[in-house]
Amino acid sequence: MQHGKHDANARTTKRGRDGAHRTQDGPDRTAAHPRSGQHEHARGRVRAGGDRRERHRALRRDVPAVVGLLVDDEDFAAMRRYPTFAFDDHPDYLRHAEGLLKALAAQFGHTTVALFDPEEFAHYCREAGLDPDSSASRSRYTAEAAATGPTVAYTGQPLDELVPLLLNRTARHATWEYATSLLGTPGSGPDRGEDPGRPAFERASGLLAGLLDGAGPGTHHLVCSVPAGEQLLAVLHTTRPAGAPAVLDSLEAAEFTTVLAVGVALESPGGVVLRTSRPGTPDRLRGWRLHGGRLLALTEAEVFSAYCTDADTGEPLSPEPGVEYRAGFDVGAEHP
Repeated sequence: MQHGKHDANARTTKRGRDGAHRTQDGPDRTAAHPRSGQHEHARGRVRAGGDRRERHRALRRDVPAVVGLLVDDEDFAAMRRYPTFAFDDHPDYLRHAEGLLKALAAQFGHTTVALFDPEEFAHYCREAGLDPDSSASRSRYTAEAAATGPTVAYTGQPLDELVPLLLNRTARHATWEYATSLLGTPGSGPDRGEDPGRPAFERASGLLAGLLDGAGPGTHHLVCSVPAGEQLLAVLHTTRPAGAPAVLDSLEAAEFTTVLAVGVALESPGGVVLRTSRPGTPDRLRGWRLHGGRLLALTEAEVFSAYCTDADTGEPLSPEPGVEYRAGFDVGAEHP
């Protein structure tokens, strides 16, 4: 029994002068500290946790952010009836909104702004069976509004630049929706009972191509105005290099063509005006009137009268300096 006990003691570890644990009956071998495995395991957990957080942050950077903005005092006042809406001062709300946009832009790759319409929000909540006095409901509506309506990408611009752009896009979108609904109404065209949309849109596309061909090289600003229950207005900016086709914004072109198509389908007495700018020459103004689904060129005197007469009072206006008033051209013909 004593021998066995002595052998066991001979194999026990003792701490040497250098602080390491050594066995007594064999060559010096440094043994692992009994807690070192726990430390390594803990460090592994820390690294794994850090990796997970980094992957989470990387994924968050790929998720777009959307902000619904109350742009005017009336809309802001309408939202104050909800107790969970935390603001009672519109300028203060806008300051916080701008701060939020800056923070989101720093965290996310893409941030967009949509118009928050309290009336549409209330309607959305009724249709979806949601409580309007809820942050979750406001968030769901904002996502829906951004997915189906106009938005503006936030790139760091101040709100006094972003808000007018958002309002302009919202108005254009409303015009386009209304014009599209008119084109989709059977019986609204000259051939009653037939869908006027497709042939009218094709005709309007041809008229726009003729306008751009006839305008020639330069920077062009076109405006189409059509009375159709309410005044429809579409604007198209384009540049045509010499010897090359015009460069168009596809959305603007679609809106312009749709409004012009309404005038064609309804045989409305609308019109189109064209302003052309070229380096070293005065701007040139031309015009056309819609008649029977066609664009008829205005004379030089008619163009002058249209531009130099106050539409509300009928009083004459002074001609714009550095501008030439020209007769419209036959759509489809080249008139540089």
